[in-house]
Amino acid sequence: MTSTSLTRFAWLSIATALLTMGLKTGAWWLTGSVGLLSDAMESIVNLLGGMMALSMLTVAERPADECHPYGHGKAEYFSSGFEGALILIAAISIAIASVQRILHPAPLESISLGLAISIGASLLNLATALLLMRAGKRHRSITLEANAHHLLTDVWTSVGVVFGVALVALTGCQQLDPIVALIVAANIVWTGFCIIRRSILGLMDAALPPEDRVAVEKVLKSFEEGVVQFHALWTRHAGSRKFVSVHILVPGDWSVQRGHHLSEQIESEIRRTLPGAIVFTHLESLDDPDSWADDVLDRPESNPSTEGVSDLSK
Repeated sequence: MTSTSLTRFAWLSIATALLTMGLKTGAWWLTGSVGLLSDAMESIVNLLGGMMALSMLTVAERPADECHPYGHGKAEYFSSGFEGALILIAAISIAIASVQRILHPAPLESISLGLAISIGASLLNLATALLLMRAGKRHRSITLEANAHHLLTDVWTSVGVVFGVALVALTGCQQLDPIVALIVAANIVWTGFCIIRRSILGLMDAALPPEDRVAVEKVLKSFEEGVVQFHALWTRHAGSRKFVSVHILVPGDWSVQRGHHLSEQIESEIRRTLPGAIVFTHLESLDDPDSWADDVLDRPESNPSTEGVSDLSK
């Protein structure tokens, strides 16, 4: 998948954000609902997030070069982190507007038309979110997945806002609208926190998810034949890229060709199991005591952290 084909999804997100922002702003202007205003403000976040996603996807898809031999995949985390920060800012703004409306309630107008516009905008967001989610999973893009999750959150936020405005219409209690808006703000804060946390973990070179590590271990076990062992299985991910490193221990009297052939088979099978993964293997002799010092993260330090490491030789 080229950067052009991925960035078209970012352009779709931007177009959707512009359209929904206009619709929701119009709904707020018609009704005066602070809940609908909060919904419109989150659309602004969607727009800025989409623009950031477009720029970072363009960077992330650049091929590896001498200055970036492992590629530019981590650029995607800047996009998701930026979007998370914008979400938190929007939540604070919504909370301030909601408190002011609780202290100074005002009647809502043109409720039916405002709700109809908001529902239409939400359906547009839902369709775009499902498309981005599918594309993000297919092409292993954390930026597209984060954008999709945010749009889905926007959909649920809109459902809450519509519910609040409908309650005002049914009960006449004006405070219900800003109260629902405060709940919306709390939901947005949680979403922003989760997105920022995921971005930080990615920038910190976190290990692959447990299911991916289990899949790699299953591949390695299939090559164990009594004389072949493995250790120092280390993994990490950077955006859509997955990295796997493992040491292969074989009898010392094996030929270079035989060991190399085994390494190529193992690397190929791991890449088949984890499409797009970059695999590093290191061949060692079972007969050399120094080989067994490599099953720790920080050789030759003692008592290292073993998180994210699997010793399959035990």
